[in-house]
Amino acid sequence: MSSIGLAKIDIKKLLSGDRRSLAKAITLIESSRQEDNKEAQKLLEQILPHSGKSIRLGISGVPGVGKSTFIENFGLHLINQGHRIAVLAIDPSSPISGGSILGDKTRMENLSQNEKAFIRPTPSLGFLGGVAQKTRETILLCEAAGFDYVLVETVGVGQSEFEVADMVDFFLLLMLPNAGDELQGIKKGILELADAVIINKADGDILPQAQKTLAQYSSAMELMRNDPNWKAQVLMCSALEKKNLDTIYQMIEEYKNISTTTGHFQEKRLAQNEEWFKKLIFELINHKLKLDKGLEQKKVQLKDSVLKGVKLPLAAAQEYVDQIF
Repeated sequence: MSSIGLAKIDIKKLLSGDRRSLAKAITLIESSRQEDNKEAQKLLEQILPHSGKSIRLGISGVPGVGKSTFIENFGLHLINQGHRIAVLAIDPSSPISGGSILGDKTRMENLSQNEKAFIRPTPSLGFLGGVAQKTRETILLCEAAGFDYVLVETVGVGQSEFEVADMVDFFLLLMLPNAGDELQGIKKGILELADAVIINKADGDILPQAQKTLAQYSSAMELMRNDPNWKAQVLMCSALEKKNLDTIYQMIEEYKNISTTTGHFQEKRLAQNEEWFKKLIFELINHKLKLDKGLEQKKVQLKDSVLKGVKLPLAAAQEYVDQIF
């Protein structure tokens, strides 16, 4: 497979918002080839001054909550408000099970055909940390291309939510109008990540049930969250009928205005960059260690001795670290 190459990516076209150039740039970023990685870093350095001017919005929810419909109709609503939007969809699940996003371009037909929108699925191939890294870099590319709302979607409820919450400005959790279900089996920790909980499918005969669920989650959020910068909100909407999408948009804009005024918005971004820096150090060190066959063999031997009870884990770890240095 030949290298994609920075020379083939027109930076001017990318900065003018050309979707084809953006897609090529993301392919370069996602490449595992060593020469492409070097080119990707050069590209990121060039576009960095043009990035950072978007709202990064994380969207998650339980299966069947209607994420695709919500993202499509909310995305079209954002475009009607004068925004350009990028949708990055992370699928940490097995490609065999399908997840919900690899078919998003067909599901979000109207949105994907809109010239002010860009949709990019990101299958993880079972390595979430790597996806988180590539997604962060892809966000920068989308911002440089002039997309001022970047929606990062996760599939299901699990580790991916924590990864995504750590790279976005605002985290939306979509829930079903099932009052009485014990918080729909969602982990308390994930609920604590949410800046807003949206009860979707609140329409027709289910509306009274949705109102009960709204009250239930409002109480739960009161007990869980104590953030001095933002009081997490619970709202209802019907993405299918396009009801209350403007209320959600106004809430996110209000959050941006408040957090920008107080300085919290920038503080959060800087804290996320610091966290990203720390994770990259560990990832790069691990990558380098794996390339050293002697060290990798030593690690296997030490692990074997721990499993057999010959060595204590701390002693084995110490021996491995001593071998590295």
